Amino acid sequence: MSDYSFDFRRAGLDVLNIEQDAIAQLKTAIDDHFAAACQLILHATGKVVVMGMGKSGHIGKKIAATLASTGTPAFFVHPGEASHGDLGMINQGDVVLAISNSGEAGEILTLLPVIKRLGIPLVCMTGNPNSSMGQLAKVNLNIHVPQEACPLALAPTSSTTATLVMGDALAMALMQARGFTANDFALSHPGGALGRKLLLRISDLMHQDERLPVVEDSATVRDALLEVSEKGLGMTAIVDSHGQLTGVFTDGDLRRLLDMRIDLHTTTIGSVMSKNPVTIEPELLAAEGLKLMEERKINGLLVAKNGQLLGALNMHDLLKAGVM
Repeated sequence: MSDYSFDFRRAGLDVLNIEQDAIAQLKTAIDDHFAAACQLILHATGKVVVMGMGKSGHIGKKIAATLASTGTPAFFVHPGEASHGDLGMINQGDVVLAISNSGEAGEILTLLPVIKRLGIPLVCMTGNPNSSMGQLAKVNLNIHVPQEACPLALAPTSSTTATLVMGDALAMALMQARGFTANDFALSHPGGALGRKLLLRISDLMHQDERLPVVEDSATVRDALLEVSEKGLGMTAIVDSHGQLTGVFTDGDLRRLLDMRIDLHTTTIGSVMSKNPVTIEPELLAAEGLKLMEERKINGLLVAKNGQLLGALNMHDLLKAGVM
């Protein structure tokens, strides 16, 4: 085994310190140019078309994704591909957001005359406002950093971090200006945990119609137990002859009855049911149902509105739907 010793921790901390300083300096770039870029994008009738080469391209893809998921329609176009037909993706009303630390990316500069001819506004992110791209931009966002974290000053490190942070600042400022809400965010993330929590409603998950466990209060305890067993929710709703909810009978109630030595064939469920059951309305979020069950320490809920039984669900339904 080699006895070569290297202080990896120190090397890592040096990178963090350099990049932290770069981000701290970036605060001076949140200026009138930043506000102008936000206004330009906010009032655009089309999409934000993000471009970048190399590492700037990778960062550009992330910025485009962040914009798109927070209320600002955006997509990434590779500058090299744009020169061979993909430029047709850009339309009137769009805004081009071009990224290059040097501001001299040849593949992007080649496209600018066409973008200008189309009348497409150009926002650039460069580390040199006096660069070719910086001079041609309608608005230039300065992402200059004092130094790269790479000890050879070659690998883009601090500069790409600064670009990403500037992109986040742009996206978050636009999100707030649009009044973009958590519910809006969920609509663009239906497959994620947040989407399930903010989009799924009680009515989407509840058992209803023939899947709903329900008996009238005049039924026997035996009939109620058969309903609990058949529907598999660990409970049954109890209603009167008019269909109004009057109570609930759960597995927990059954354990209580076992000590009472009642006749299951003659005792009515209405005489042993739990009155005033916990209910929830169908239009409420499934996440609210989970919170209610956790607060009341119960495993199931009846869904009702104005005393009318509409459905039922239990903790397993929420677990299966990914709400918890």
